[in-house]
Parts: sequence; structure tokens; C-alpha cells
Amino acid sequence: MLPGPGEVLHLSEDPAIERFVPHVAATARQPEAYVWSVDALNAPCYWFPRQCPRVCSWGDGVDRVHAVEDAWLDAMRTTRLYAYRFAAADFEPFGDRPHAHVATRPVSPLGPPDEVGGLVRLHDEHDIELLALPDLEDHFADVRERGLEFSGIRLGNAGIGPAGPFPTRR
Repeated sequence: MLPGPGEVLHLSEDPAIERFVPHVAATARQPEAYVWSVDALNAPCYWFPRQCPRVCSWGDGVDRVHAVEDAWLDAMRTTRLYAYRFAAADFEPFGDRPHAHVATRPVSPLGPPDEVGGLVRLHDEHDIELLALPDLEDHFADVRERGLEFSGIRLGNAGIGPAGPFPTRR
């Protein structure tokens, strides 16, 4: 599930959003209110349950790899995710090396959301290796040491699966 030309996506577990209003996300590192979206490069980093910690990496001549804790595999298989399409012109790149795009005013999707389908299957269809690891710490350190492009999302939830706390392995 990727955006088409001139589009960006917002991926959500909620299939009933009709209008997106800027807000300050609970995990935000900035005080401004935004509607967040992603482009084709970054959309695969959101093919996960919302709270799932993950490390996504890629680079020149290196296959794309996404890693999750094995405690999240069942949620990867059962979560229903929806893609909302927006006109890219309604959004601006966020930051110097944009990983996301933001709108500072309310925006409406181009149409009803598309159900993304099986998240594990989606990775396979796009030739993205999906690793399930006991924990993400060593993998994330390796990705950074190798100088790969990466995105680490919801890492504060590492060690916590969808059913509650799991022991953190250190």
C-alpha cells in the first residue's frame, strides 16, 4: 500500500475518519499541531500495528529490512490497517531530511480509506525482509553502526507486546 503520484498517506487502525484536524500527538517532540502523513519511501515503516516498536532500515545496495519483537507477530497477523490518501500539495515536508509530511490545517482524504490487508504479506509482496527478534536493541545498534538509513518507531514500547508487559531483555 503505497501512495500514488501526487499523494501522501496516513495509515490508521480507525476506518471511520472523515476529516483530519491538526493536533499535538501524545508522542510529539514539538509543540505544534499537525496532521501527519508519509510518502512512498516511508509508508512501509507504518505497515504495523500503531503501538508496535520497529526498526526499519535501507541503504544503497542494501535490501530493506524491518524488524519487530517476536511478541508482536500475532498482532502483525491480525491488525486491520487502513490507508487514507491525501493530495500531497496539502502537506509540507517535515524537517531537513523529511521522514514525514505535515498539514497545519484540517484536511479531508481524497476518498474512503483502503484496507491495507495482511501486514506480513504486504512486506513479502514488496520484497521487504521482516525480522522477528527477541528484542530490538542489538539490531538497532547494528543498523546505526553500519550507517544505514533507518527509522526507529515506538521504540519506547520495546519489551511491551499487545497483551501487556514482557520482560525486557538486556
